[in-house]
Amino acid sequence: MFIGGGGEDYGTPQGLRLDYANRHGLVAGATGTGKTVTLQILAEGFSAAGVPVFLSDVKGDLSGLAAAGSETFKLHDAFTSRAEKIGFDSYSYDAFPVTFWDLLGEQGHPVRTTVAEMGPLLLARLMELSEAQEGILNIAFRLADEEGLPLLDLKDLQALLVWLGENRTELSLRYGNISVSSIGAIQRRLLVLENQGGSNLFGEPALELSDIMATDADGRGRINILAADKLMGSPRLYATFLLWLLSELFEELPEVGDPDKPRLVFFFDEAHLLFDDAPKALIDKVEQVARLIRSKGVGVYFITQNPADVPEDILGQLGNRVQHALRAFTAKDRRALKLAAETYRENPRFSTEEAIREVGVGEAVTSMLERKGIPGVVERTLIRPPSSQLGPLDTALRRKHIATSPIAGKYEALLDRESAYEILKKRAEEAAAEAARVEEQEDEMPMAQREFNAARRYSGARVSRSSSRNTLRVKADDTYGEALTKMVVKELSGTTGRRIVRGILGGLFKGR
Repeated sequence: MFIGGGGEDYGTPQGLRLDYANRHGLVAGATGTGKTVTLQILAEGFSAAGVPVFLSDVKGDLSGLAAAGSETFKLHDAFTSRAEKIGFDSYSYDAFPVTFWDLLGEQGHPVRTTVAEMGPLLLARLMELSEAQEGILNIAFRLADEEGLPLLDLKDLQALLVWLGENRTELSLRYGNISVSSIGAIQRRLLVLENQGGSNLFGEPALELSDIMATDADGRGRINILAADKLMGSPRLYATFLLWLLSELFEELPEVGDPDKPRLVFFFDEAHLLFDDAPKALIDKVEQVARLIRSKGVGVYFITQNPADVPEDILGQLGNRVQHALRAFTAKDRRALKLAAETYRENPRFSTEEAIREVGVGEAVTSMLERKGIPGVVERTLIRPPSSQLGPLDTALRRKHIATSPIAGKYEALLDRESAYEILKKRAEEAAAEAARVEEQEDEMPMAQREFNAARRYSGARVSRSSSRNTLRVKADDTYGEALTKMVVKELSGTTGRRIVRGILGGLFKGR
């Protein structure tokens, strides 16, 4: 797959070998140096080779992949001149098969997962929970499995947390301390998540991986574009969703070894959002996925401003690299620049550190894996011009693509089947009905029997009715504590008790 070339002042033409494309990559560089165009031409190359692509459109510019470039475009002459200079003889304008997605459901097909599929680790990361709060969330997930309570959307998790709080005394003996304050903190974080649009992410129908790994009738890989311009207002939601999707690919896809070309290429734009303030457990998870997912035929490419944004253990697994210019305005910047240069295989013709600082817009320092997976010598490269439209797609054309998509109508309608919320609501209604039945039975009893059962007249005694006479016989072998316990139980079964129960449970299920 051709990436770029040279000329008199540049090195040999650079291409990405498809049989090593699943060994991951990095696209780095300061703002305005050409990372978005590089991402665009990589997506084009993979699609043309029959490899599906998933990427996020942070700026709104990548939607132009769905339309062909034009000779009327103001940069047409510059594009054709560069193609000629780098020896890109087959350069022409073309559109590519695109599927638009949007967590908010506004600029593409809705994309959802369930709370259960997200799991407690990623959900805790999403809500910025403390270690103690994450522990309670793990207890909630365990109870959901044991009690047969499907966690599909946020209202299911909210209902389960309320149930957990009501039964915390007995559950604490089994799982450890469950504090009301921690449950309240989780509920507040859930409210924040809802306000950030998180409720749109959780629910059914959930995303099927086969829909992002499709090809068109011509055998070209479909380019899945996630609208992220508004989503970037909730950066933690954005990063967690992409990490969930990467984890799902890792868990669900079978081993394929080293294929001739990847089954899917996954671009993680603004990668620093994934690692900022991330707990060690999460970074270890990302490292594990990056290390093992290549055997599933999936290539992962991180796009970020500085290679230092990516942890060293993960950076060492990124074999294909395109490094745009880095600016060194401070001592910290200079150290980062030097560190970035040291990760490349040296070229005796020039200084890698100077080249990274000097390359212009649309130029890069590149190193691609060669035969046997050996990193190639670093080269200065002119990135080839894109064949698709540079810039965003017209809104009307975008809507047309969404309406005529192969999956149009599959995810638009929200499915709300029976899950934890409905099951717990049903249990509460059954408990209320049973309490009412007991009260009706007591209302039919003689006054003396009702008062005695409520422990209002007799204390510290057990009562039984004689089968032969309509009299009461008292057994004085109950302790005071037992009699008091029975009194409380009877009170809760009565009118006052039902009011208390309804007050607790009614607040949970009101407003459905």
